[in-house]
Amino acid sequence: MAAAVDLERLLGAVDLSCACCLQYFTEPVRLTGCSHSFCRACIIEYCKGRQRAGCPLCREGFELKDLRPNRELAALVSLILQEVKEEGLETRDEPKPSGAVACNDRSSAGRAGKQEDEIWDISKQLEMTIETIHLLRKDLSKTKEYTSQIKSQITKDFCCMKEYVERQERNTLMFIEQEQKAAQQKIEETIHQLCVEVDKLTDIQAQTSDLPERHSYKGLRSTRNQITLDEKLNVVKSAVEDLKRKMEILILEKNSWKFPPVQPPDLHEETSVCSLSPESAAKNPEPVISSQFSQWADDVTFDLTRVYKRLAITAQNRKVMVSSYATDYEPLPNRFCISQVMCSQSFSTGCHYWEVITKDSDGWAVGVAHGTIGKRDKLGRTEHSWCVEWLGPKKQLSAWHKDQETLLHKDKPLKVGVFLELQKKTVSFYSITDKAMLLHTFEINTSNPLYPAFWLYSLEINGSLTINHTNRR
Repeated sequence: MAAAVDLERLLGAVDLSCACCLQYFTEPVRLTGCSHSFCRACIIEYCKGRQRAGCPLCREGFELKDLRPNRELAALVSLILQEVKEEGLETRDEPKPSGAVACNDRSSAGRAGKQEDEIWDISKQLEMTIETIHLLRKDLSKTKEYTSQIKSQITKDFCCMKEYVERQERNTLMFIEQEQKAAQQKIEETIHQLCVEVDKLTDIQAQTSDLPERHSYKGLRSTRNQITLDEKLNVVKSAVEDLKRKMEILILEKNSWKFPPVQPPDLHEETSVCSLSPESAAKNPEPVISSQFSQWADDVTFDLTRVYKRLAITAQNRKVMVSSYATDYEPLPNRFCISQVMCSQSFSTGCHYWEVITKDSDGWAVGVAHGTIGKRDKLGRTEHSWCVEWLGPKKQLSAWHKDQETLLHKDKPLKVGVFLELQKKTVSFYSITDKAMLLHTFEINTSNPLYPAFWLYSLEINGSLTINHTNRR
């Protein structure tokens, strides 16, 4: 009887039932974190479908790998079950003491309370999961609506862009057609006038063929009509050149973003040009310079990073012209704020020579400058820049350095040659025709590299400068 009382006291003091199944532990395992124990089958079923779960008693997180066998508890449960089985046979007919009944009632009440807590926790988790699903579906609906709006706006924007491009294409083609018709009309009128002149000359030739004494008169009329013919041909040539320039500027302004900068040809390309056949050379004569400077000729090209936004560069970076609109250049801190441009090449030793065609501009400056020239500094107005300048309205040629002007009293050169002698520390400017005529020589006192530099006068006039591509002999 005393053993039965001790067993009941032990059962009241130690809870040997699993909190999940409310039965005696079967293969009990312990959680390494919180040390609570459960039946192995119960806790595995509890974690089914979840990589990580919370302890059914304290909610501390754990994973199945954290389970450890509780051998002490398993031995205790086995012993108690054996004792209960033996004592059960002796006390089957004896009434249970009220204390044992109360203990069992408290144990059952405790287990029921734990089970209610677990059910409440599961309900709470279910409620939160349902609410999360609802919010995610709401976000998904908003995302679809926003995506649809963005796609609609992009489609609308691209439609506008297509309409603009098509309209610009129509206007450009219409303008080119109008210019072509105007040039064609001028040519047809000139041809008609020349035909009339030919008829008149034919009549005069027929009337005077038998009058030797009037040969001088015939020669005079022929000369006069030849002059008239030359004038008419010059009109045609001028109209064609004007049309060509307008078309080139128009295409460049409308489509400058399509054309990447063209790098100057390398030595292999120049060699291939020099090795043309005689027939090809006759059709495409290679540009030459005065033999006086041919051994020092350099191939220089305009720098797209040091050019004003209203100046457009074409022809393999060898031609710069005034543009009616701002060209789409990359904004850079050293880009000129006035209508100037520099070349990419610089020179610090030796002798160097290049030529610039100036006949297509009424106002220009050609010179050299330090690479550190300010983006607002005008060529020839600083200590480290030198140039010759032709100013259209004044119709005069000048040399400039340190903001000091020297009048040269020379006619406008149609081509300017620049000869840089760094050993002698001089830079000379020449007017190039059939021969080279010296315009002015500056003494330069600097050790910094010098760059070819240029300025174009008046952005209201479509002037241009072209670097004469030459090969060193």
